[in-house]
Amino acid sequence: EITALLSLYGGQFSGEQEIHVNSPFWILNILSEEMARGLMKRTVCAKSIFELWGHGRSAEELYASLKKYPVDKMLPYLQSDSTYKVHIHTFNKTLTQAQKIKKIDALEFLPFKGKVNLKNPEHIFWILEDYGMDPNNVPEEPFHLYFGRWIADGQRELIESYSVKRRHFIGNTSMDACLSFIMANHGRVKPNDVVYDPFVGTGGLLISSAHFGAYVCGTDIDYNTIHGLGKASRKNQKWRGPDENIRANLRQYGLERYYLDALVSDSSRPIWRKGMLFDAIITDPPYGIREATRRMGSQKEGVKSAERSTENHIFVSSNYHLSDIFFDLLKFAAEYLVMGGRLVYWLPIYRPEYTEEIIPRHPCLKLISNCEQMLSSHTSRRLITMEKVKEFKDQDQNSYLLDGQYMPYRGHNSFREKYFSGVTKRIAKEEKDNQK
Repeated sequence: EITALLSLYGGQFSGEQEIHVNSPFWILNILSEEMARGLMKRTVCAKSIFELWGHGRSAEELYASLKKYPVDKMLPYLQSDSTYKVHIHTFNKTLTQAQKIKKIDALEFLPFKGKVNLKNPEHIFWILEDYGMDPNNVPEEPFHLYFGRWIADGQRELIESYSVKRRHFIGNTSMDACLSFIMANHGRVKPNDVVYDPFVGTGGLLISSAHFGAYVCGTDIDYNTIHGLGKASRKNQKWRGPDENIRANLRQYGLERYYLDALVSDSSRPIWRKGMLFDAIITDPPYGIREATRRMGSQKEGVKSAERSTENHIFVSSNYHLSDIFFDLLKFAAEYLVMGGRLVYWLPIYRPEYTEEIIPRHPCLKLISNCEQMLSSHTSRRLITMEKVKEFKDQDQNSYLLDGQYMPYRGHNSFREKYFSGVTKRIAKEEKDNQK
């Protein structure tokens, strides 16, 4: 998420520090405080950002680093007519109040001239100490120490304010609010973008994009869900109410002006005119576990079932293989995304059999990131982010990546078909076992 936002607002990871996945502190190079604030107005993963004045692997190294920091950069925040306080945060360790005071007193060599104000200071300075990730083996001294001026906090409160628990219209697979915002950030959604979800469901992914000022739309094959009809997913509620729909969700958060529309449509048969229409495609395809994988079919194509909605809307549907879903999704993104636009989606994985070659590829799309969310010891899903880097042409219509080369796609002869069939069956079995 941070990498995506840095590419949107400017900046990069610092070469001063080797980035460890398990480290709670990262050093970034950002050109201005305004850019830093812009980044923190988006992130739900980062807690706070600071102007780094000094750091080291010991207290002595920290103090030496602080003494080298230019005084002219410090002075604007240390004037006699200003107020300040110093806060201490220790990761994986708790300090006594006496220990905290001792560490603060050790900074007396800094030219603080203002008055201490613990309730409402103009400037807040932080001492950050990293004691590692192992709660059963906490060292006496920290692995790394940092000192800096607080600039801004992240947007973690969005997770609670957009919680699915209080959302007006939900379904069985409505996306968690935190993950929705992470997906929007991976897609680098910005004001006035047009964001599309081809498996829109109850529209949970549209909300996070609309929050960042993008115009949102989607399609789904489920007529009842699009129109807010049928059985409710909420406990102790049998049927959906007349005002339960995607528009009502956006209205609940004051985002209705960003809602374009949601249409009943089969994602395997795009309804859009040719051309680059969308700045981002952000979606969670059905895996065939809690939500069926369906597409429009006919008697000749092997009809699975005939279904009738509450509005006498009749259609027949056939099996939509998981490998075909991802192939169609990538082909659609390659054709309809603007150059530089991003596709963000979830890919279900059976961990013991997972390899990188399982990830679907397309010659017009570059893989940007591949992040795992653990579901159980054997199953997970990966958040795949891809960026359009090449104009879509007719020869790109039916191709996929195999052993480093793009080959013609042959439907159910695809090398991924067997794998994804197994993924669906294993995840379904594991869910049933967990329920038992």
